[in-house]
Amino acid sequence: MEGLTTVRPGRARMSNFDVPLVAIAGALLMLGLLMVYSASIALADGPRYANYGPYHFVGRHALFLGIGAAGGLAVWMVPMRIWQRLTVPLFLFALFLLVVVLVPGIGREVNGAYRWLPMGPLNFQPSELMKFAVLLYAADYTVRKQEHMHAFTRGFLPMACALALVGLLLLLEPDLGAFIVIGAIAVGILFLGGINGKLFGVLITGLMTVFMLLIWLSPWRRARLFAYLDPWNETNMYGSAYQLSHSLIALGRGEWFGVGLGASVEKLHYLPEAHTDFLLAVIGEELGFAGVATIIVLFFLLVKRGFEIGRQAIAMERTFSGLVAHGVALWLGVQSFINMGVCLGLLPTKGLTLPLMSYGGSSIVMNLCALALLLRVDRENRILMRGGRV
Repeated sequence: MEGLTTVRPGRARMSNFDVPLVAIAGALLMLGLLMVYSASIALADGPRYANYGPYHFVGRHALFLGIGAAGGLAVWMVPMRIWQRLTVPLFLFALFLLVVVLVPGIGREVNGAYRWLPMGPLNFQPSELMKFAVLLYAADYTVRKQEHMHAFTRGFLPMACALALVGLLLLLEPDLGAFIVIGAIAVGILFLGGINGKLFGVLITGLMTVFMLLIWLSPWRRARLFAYLDPWNETNMYGSAYQLSHSLIALGRGEWFGVGLGASVEKLHYLPEAHTDFLLAVIGEELGFAGVATIIVLFFLLVKRGFEIGRQAIAMERTFSGLVAHGVALWLGVQSFINMGVCLGLLPTKGLTLPLMSYGGSSIVMNLCALALLLRVDRENRILMRGGRV
């Protein structure tokens, strides 16, 4: 059992679940609920949400947290060996939903994009399920194709084709942000799983070329890119960089310790989507640099713990479980990095929520399911380290 020397001593004598991981995730969820309430309370004063009360969004967010907790519990109860058997069916089902959402009369259109499936009073976003399905599929694919990971036709090509198909469906919605996150999850797992270095370079180069072409060939995406480079240009401030400029104003007003909880001015119909994509800007305005830094540290610790759990599983020769844990860490890490980068003006504007915090039903539910998957891997690690059987 020499391979287990990488696991911290005494881990088996700890509790039945990862207390620091649960505490960090709980802090992000509760802070997110508080800030969604703060960021959305004034929306009822505007004409767009005139029929909604001041507690509409926080109430729905709390409902989604409850649904996500129930879904997470169901995910946590399923052993990883069962999840490994379900990877292909789940991936095909998520792919089917990506096709269904594009069918006229079925998918719900919002601002010219078809990303949601109506489910009575709620809407479901298939791209969020695809993130969950892709991390499982990529982990299982890497384990099944381990001996062919250095071959182009048997190791690289099938996964590249699967990603291309997913990307095509997402771009038809369109949802470039989800495609970036899904691509990062799949490519990251393949890299950690030992794909040939040259093939990995080809994959990265190909994806970057596709992303740049998509931006350059799309006038509105190109406008966003140039606006991001010069957000204070008068034309950009009232056009493509409107959200970014107001996000930066909010962060600037917050200074070191913020203007006070609930005292944000930018959320008063100046900053669009303040409770979803730009929640961090409201946090920065109300809680200042200290609040933003706290969020960054919490996400860093969450991602770090995810990679530790994955490394622990791989040390015990549970490669699939380890790669799944890495995939969850990549998902939360990449998406939070992009969201924060957009709000801080470090990256071009992209419609991605801040994981575990922003308002968004499908996103918060699937984030909690992903966390439950991570906790399941950790739980099985602990059982094995005590000498038990999974």
